[in-house]
Amino acid sequence: MTAAFTEKLIKPHGGRLVERTGERPEGVDALEVVTLASREVSDLDMIACGALSPLEGFMGRDDYLGVVEEMHLARGLPWALPVCLAVDTDPRGDRVALADESGRLLATLDVVEVFDYDKEREAERCFRTTDDAHPGVARLFAQKPFYLAGTVTVFDRPAPLFPELAMDPAETRAAFAERGWKRVVGFQTRNPIHRAHEYLTKVALETVDGLLIHPLVGDTKSDDVPAETRVECYRVLVDNYYPAERVLVSAFPAAMRYAGPREAIWHAICRKNYGCSHFIVGRDHAGVGTYYGTYDAQLIFDEFEPHELDIEPMFFEHSFWCKTCGSMSSAKTCPHPADDHVFLSGTKVRELLANGELPPVEFSRPEVASVLIDAYRNE
Repeated sequence: MTAAFTEKLIKPHGGRLVERTGERPEGVDALEVVTLASREVSDLDMIACGALSPLEGFMGRDDYLGVVEEMHLARGLPWALPVCLAVDTDPRGDRVALADESGRLLATLDVVEVFDYDKEREAERCFRTTDDAHPGVARLFAQKPFYLAGTVTVFDRPAPLFPELAMDPAETRAAFAERGWKRVVGFQTRNPIHRAHEYLTKVALETVDGLLIHPLVGDTKSDDVPAETRVECYRVLVDNYYPAERVLVSAFPAAMRYAGPREAIWHAICRKNYGCSHFIVGRDHAGVGTYYGTYDAQLIFDEFEPHELDIEPMFFEHSFWCKTCGSMSSAKTCPHPADDHVFLSGTKVRELLANGELPPVEFSRPEVASVLIDAYRNE
């Protein structure tokens, strides 16, 4: 039954799930070693498990230029952000070992090419800014000057931060199939879910078979809520306020790029590989500061041909508690003035939490707020 249902799920990007794992090869300790930064380790692991299908390694020049300039791989498939490995120099041989910053060997890479790239152009196209106050731009400008391209074989995957939530695309697909889900909506989050998020995920859930809450657990900014705290918030919320048979919580091992609109596309494609047919895009998806317009991450989907991405975006406006309606609402459904709307900024909520005060129930479930208060007290 599971296999039959798996066939009914959306196809992975490019038609098949890539799988780039293998045995540790003989002689790997003698190879030249290329050290990966933390984000590159995350990318490597997602290539290994198929989350970045159809990529089988780090991008070559043609794919890189196609993505930066046109948001398409050289073969014509949509793709929104470079997945590249920065190096100082050309490797000496045609195969290198890849290691994390501790020196632990993780994979081999069969060298295809080494090429230079224009950091300013990549920043301008992918982040819509060259301001190095933007965390993604700052990271890009600090990178090494060349990109190393080639197919990878991963023989030692990093231990997952949350083993109980670790599911590769093949595993989420099997879980969806086992539950008889065909239409699945994915929800990306790097923040604890508050009442507005709960509202829009439940509205989306009304139209599909199941919901994948897929918190990003890779690198984030230092002032973002830590992954451990966020995961505990998801647990208490789902346990108390969602139907267990309709929701799956799993960790998304990516690192944040903070690329706003382009990252929304990239996140959607990744969730397609995990088996999602639909993807929620709210206000300022993957944004930071004021670099992107409130709904730019929704508008960018119009730059692709109908059904070209295959996964269906679900767009939501900012939602709020309306005191007159007595419920969560949005500008699309509520006729009442702004004075009737309860909206707290993230800054204000952090101030309340830091003072040990619970945010109003119209903003956050008390169980979630309690987790956040405990985390703030222990900082």
